[in-house]
Amino acid sequence: MAKRTSTQEPRAGDRPPGPLESLVGRYLRYLAEERNLSPHTVRGYTGDLERFVGFLVEFLGTPAEALTPEAVDRLAVRSFVASMARSGLARTSQGRALSAVRGLLRYGVREGVLTANPAHGVKTPKAPKTLPRHLRPGEIETVIEAAGTSDREAPELDHRDQALLELLYATGLRVGELVSLDWPDLDLSARVLRVLGKGGKERMVPFGRPAEAALRAWLSDWEEVRSRAAGNDPAAEPVFLNHRGGRLTARSVRRVVDRAVEAGAVASGVHPHTLRHTFATHLLEAGADLRSIQELLGHSSLSTTQRYTHLDVDRLLNVYRSAHPRAKDR
Repeated sequence: MAKRTSTQEPRAGDRPPGPLESLVGRYLRYLAEERNLSPHTVRGYTGDLERFVGFLVEFLGTPAEALTPEAVDRLAVRSFVASMARSGLARTSQGRALSAVRGLLRYGVREGVLTANPAHGVKTPKAPKTLPRHLRPGEIETVIEAAGTSDREAPELDHRDQALLELLYATGLRVGELVSLDWPDLDLSARVLRVLGKGGKERMVPFGRPAEAALRAWLSDWEEVRSRAAGNDPAAEPVFLNHRGGRLTARSVRRVVDRAVEAGAVASGVHPHTLRHTFATHLLEAGADLRSIQELLGHSSLSTTQRYTHLDVDRLLNVYRSAHPRAKDR
């Protein structure tokens, strides 16, 4: 569909925000402060809604400072989705952007700015079904063992890396949850930890003896590494530290995984979230029920956890085709 007119959007820093932009700002603050969504999620919504406002400037021919929530109708929302498809944006990204727009307009209704949500009924682009990458038991062992064999000058960080990988695989934590852990959140004797997940929901997650042993080995070096941080808060006790003694970042966790994968000569395409998928897949293959896996992963919806059933079905089909006399090729 052709756009209605074209108008260059002024830079937001040069002027006060318009009515629609103000609604976007209030909605993002609501997500961060009241819904307690992670900074990463809020950044994603921010980018999606900036894209939406930019599209409306072009589509409606209205400067950003004059855009009002009432100017958004179903045609505009559907055209926004179509424009993303034309630009080659992945369907998953299109769906996320549409979800952000729906949430914004729903918030507008709640605040009394709109009488109805014009995004209601606009279909989400159907994303292709993909199975999450996971490691087989031998592969995950190789990756964890490889983390303790680096030749760097700080061998104590090898203990950190092994503990990090053991805990990721043992608990299925998200990377953000992992790096936010403090030592008081862990009970090493009971082998259980407390973590604050998405939406500020707290959950307890157990872990096994290998993770406990790796954490204790790292704890023996932790104080020395922590002492390198200048002016650190003595009350803060982050479990995972960088070489300067500060809290490890999610980006650094990716580097830890990359090093271990390379050292272990495991197939590429492995990232920190792969260990979360591996955790869930191995539990399912061993007979754990979906509800239990859902609680351990911190999924708010069982449908999110159910994608792992596809992995188990594939495994069962492969076993059947290789073992059943009537399924074998003649």
